[in-house]
Amino acid sequence: MKITIEPAQMSESLRLGAVLALTGGFFDAYTYLCRGGVFANAQTGNMVLLGVDLAQGQWMHTTHYLLPILAFALGVAVADILKRRLKNRPSGLHWRQLVVLAEIMLVVLVGFLPQSMNMVANTLISFICALQVESFRKVHGSAFATTMCTGNLRSATELLIRWRAEGDEEARRKAGRYLAVIGYFIAGAAIGVGAVQLWGSRAVLVCCASLSAAVALMFWQRTA
Repeated sequence: MKITIEPAQMSESLRLGAVLALTGGFFDAYTYLCRGGVFANAQTGNMVLLGVDLAQGQWMHTTHYLLPILAFALGVAVADILKRRLKNRPSGLHWRQLVVLAEIMLVVLVGFLPQSMNMVANTLISFICALQVESFRKVHGSAFATTMCTGNLRSATELLIRWRAEGDEEARRKAGRYLAVIGYFIAGAAIGVGAVQLWGSRAVLVCCASLSAAVALMFWQRTA
């Protein structure tokens, strides 16, 4: 019986996950340091603060949190629609490459928004992060996130316990990949600090380089 081996998904390599995690960490540092002290990558905090504003009757202020939440949901929807419509195209750019190219264009827009438009900038970055987190969900077949790390930390810890308790070497290797992605996320945040100190609100344009590298990696993996 002939055994066929499925080719590795171009979107699931650790290299690509590392590049995207660097970008995700950078986004969080950028919005926190340069766009009003908020984290735009994940929406749990925004939901909590939205609830606080509602409870305190601060109706006008709720838009600061509601818009990024809605933008994140829209980003997930757009990524899913692109996947459904473009997944089976016989040639041309892969749909995930198109998603990252869209991210680059939006990052350029954010980089030229003035400080008076921080809410718009944070909303756009929430949309960008949603595109990314919905489009790139696995590394080597395991569920990962590149714009937030709570789930990655949980999975890494569970796998390390399994390795120590059962001697499961595959669990150790998977835990190592999770920890590597977390490390790259932290490194991206550190790079973001230095970039903001040098270039202020323009610093986010650095992400165009890492996102371009992601497109190139996917192209290389696709043609290798």
